[in-house]
Amino acid sequence: MFGNGGKQTTIKDLAKYMKVAPSTISRALRDYPDISDKKKKEIRELANKLGYQPDSIAQSLQRGRTKTIGVIVPEIKHDFFSSVLDGIEDVAYKAGYSIFVCKSNEDYTREIINTRSLLSYSVAGIIVSISQTTQDTDHFDVVKMRNIPLVFFDRVCDIKANKVVVNDEQGAFEAVEHLIQSGYKRIVHLAGPTHLEISKNRIKGYRAALEKNGIQFRKEYIIDGGLDEEDGIRGFKKLMKLSPKPDAVFCVNDPVAIGVFMQCKEKKIRIPRQLAIVGFSDNPIASLINPPLTSVSQPAYEMGSIAAKMLLEEINSKSSLFKPKRRKLKTKLMVRSTT
Repeated sequence: MFGNGGKQTTIKDLAKYMKVAPSTISRALRDYPDISDKKKKEIRELANKLGYQPDSIAQSLQRGRTKTIGVIVPEIKHDFFSSVLDGIEDVAYKAGYSIFVCKSNEDYTREIINTRSLLSYSVAGIIVSISQTTQDTDHFDVVKMRNIPLVFFDRVCDIKANKVVVNDEQGAFEAVEHLIQSGYKRIVHLAGPTHLEISKNRIKGYRAALEKNGIQFRKEYIIDGGLDEEDGIRGFKKLMKLSPKPDAVFCVNDPVAIGVFMQCKEKKIRIPRQLAIVGFSDNPIASLINPPLTSVSQPAYEMGSIAAKMLLEEINSKSSLFKPKRRKLKTKLMVRSTT
């Protein structure tokens, strides 16, 4: 065995040792049929012994794309997005791809910067859940113009691309109907940003449940806000000023519900006797707090794995005719002690 002075082993090193042309080594490592199985085995064993690693940068330049998938998420401090990332990474890894994760931190400008950075890295495709402040989507139009595969999940926008969502309307409907069947009549909805599709669909589900059960819709019982704990705190302060006071609150997501929950604890409001609370997402904290939070469960890991599969299908597609797909997954109401 020869030494290479501590430098990284190259195809030329393997060719010199095997006394064959570098092109033979290259074809063997790429499993070309014109190289015998015996020779392929010998070359692969040698490559492993010498610690040969393919030059991914050079290969990327040849292909025009890397073996990296870019992912943009609003944040990762809550379990929903981290579980989605697990699903994406598992599928990507099995397909020979790595993922590069960017966090927009719920900021539109930062999301634009994330998108431009991923384009500069020549990623093979991009998977996105938009920030709660994103309304203009021109930066994603640029991605499509460059023919880079693009998939949206959970928080999606009106762009011709593959999308993975849950049935937000049905999930909200089941949550509110559960409250009504449990005896609550004055149900406030702490809604998300008005421009987001998830917010609109959860409001639709809320209103549909009221209508089905003969409860009059009250405009003041929808309180628009954001998607964080602080929004739950602000929303709680607003709902406590309503007359008559609500007896239940359906929150757009779990962080908002946790904000309400903390305020109830601070103000010594008994849950669920004085105020019932329902969240959406079913983050792990929902079952850990006391009393445990009733919440609408989203299949986060499945959402991530499906998004990755859709992206890889588009990356590997030989057809120039792209027909975007929309996958809608089911939710499940997890009834606990806050209702």
